[in-house]
Amino acid sequence: MPLQQVFLVAKYFRKTVFKNTAIVILAGFIAILLAYAIFLGWNNYVNQNETSQKYQQQSYQDWLSNPDKNPHRMAHYGNFAFRESSPLSVFEFGMESFFGNAIFLEAHKQNTANFSEASFSNSMLRFGEISTAMVFQILLPLLIFFLGFNTIAAERENGTLKLHLSQGINWKQLLLGKMLGIASILMMLFVPALLLIILIWFLLQNFTITLDETLKMILFMGFHFIYLLFFCVIAVLVSAASKTSKKALISLIGIWLLFTIILPRGTQALGAYFYEAPSKVQFNSQIENDIIKAGDSHNPDDLHFKTIKDSLLRLYKVDSVKKLPFNYSGFIMTEGEKISSKIYNKHLDTLLQVYAKQNRFSKAVSFLNPYIAIKNLSMGLSNTDYDSYINFQKQAEAYRYGMAQKMNGLQMKYISNEKQKPTDKPYIIDKDHWAEVSEFHYKPTGILQVLKNEIISIISIFFWIILLYIILKTASKNLKAI
Repeated sequence: MPLQQVFLVAKYFRKTVFKNTAIVILAGFIAILLAYAIFLGWNNYVNQNETSQKYQQQSYQDWLSNPDKNPHRMAHYGNFAFRESSPLSVFEFGMESFFGNAIFLEAHKQNTANFSEASFSNSMLRFGEISTAMVFQILLPLLIFFLGFNTIAAERENGTLKLHLSQGINWKQLLLGKMLGIASILMMLFVPALLLIILIWFLLQNFTITLDETLKMILFMGFHFIYLLFFCVIAVLVSAASKTSKKALISLIGIWLLFTIILPRGTQALGAYFYEAPSKVQFNSQIENDIIKAGDSHNPDDLHFKTIKDSLLRLYKVDSVKKLPFNYSGFIMTEGEKISSKIYNKHLDTLLQVYAKQNRFSKAVSFLNPYIAIKNLSMGLSNTDYDSYINFQKQAEAYRYGMAQKMNGLQMKYISNEKQKPTDKPYIIDKDHWAEVSEFHYKPTGILQVLKNEIISIISIFFWIILLYIILKTASKNLKAI
């Protein structure tokens, strides 16, 4: 197939498009919106990370500055875990505005993340935020459809289509030429945006990038480029199959609405309907009930812990907890923490299985809708998806459990079993022990885990490549000029 014919068709299309003032205005508006989205993302990223770093350090300094005291009191004093944003979250906000970025960590209790952007915003946030990813995923496809709706349908209407085909250009060359023409115009927006994105991405990391973040960046832009090419192909194919430009435009707008609004919203609703998750109140009450059944470490008359007490006395051959070689209360608190954490993790895993089913249902629909596939990939690569939030929760819980058990261990080692008199000085330990608990540092999900989480979305992208190739090949043989 002579490529010269394809390039000629693309060149001619590019020249004629800019004669349409409406297209120029629309493209200019999207370019301005894209620049604004990049600036907004940069501002949000800088503010959020500065705040997270500031209060993470302040929280840890507050922990270290506590005076000499009983380690059990320190366990209840607690600490905070803050989640910093990844560099790519500048361009894809994902679910960050709705999931909190701070968790209060204390003994015997697992808290959820708080202080989400949505909780401090007005109702306008429900309509979505202007992000670079949103422009790429929703607005640029709409621009592509406006560019491509009359690529072939208009030529069929004015009779020039038969003239082109009679001059030696076949359907395959014509279709590819029109697609290349749309793609070349798209690159006038995509390439400058790409260069600006890369520059900001470098600046945010002080030009010191990791291999993990580099791979995420390459895949982020690569998948978005492929996604936009899908719409170039769809626009030309629909125009070629339509009798008039009006029918082509209506069909393409319908496809755009179906892909970007109807299917995503409907998929979420159906997933939640088929796999119903318990409310937060139900979840917490179930955990509380199971903990009561298992035993209350703060209740001296609890049967479960009374059995533990009797076993310890027999094991160490003593008749009183005062004679044990370690602090009995600290040991009981350690056991209580193990029990409550085990129960919480059990319920959490059950809940996560429900959410996993909802997410798998949503990802399965990506075989019908490439928008869902690219949205999931975009959020995963920028660490703004649901899996990243759960990863943060688990890291915070592991830190909380380690902090509580460290304080329980100090109590067992340094606090006496002798009961104090009202006039006695409280049992305390040196404040230098607080430094044995390190500062919390959130680690974002690595590229390999992201790809594993989004394997269905990746497969669906390749499915769409194959599907559109087959449709294009079939159409080039069966389309008619009239």
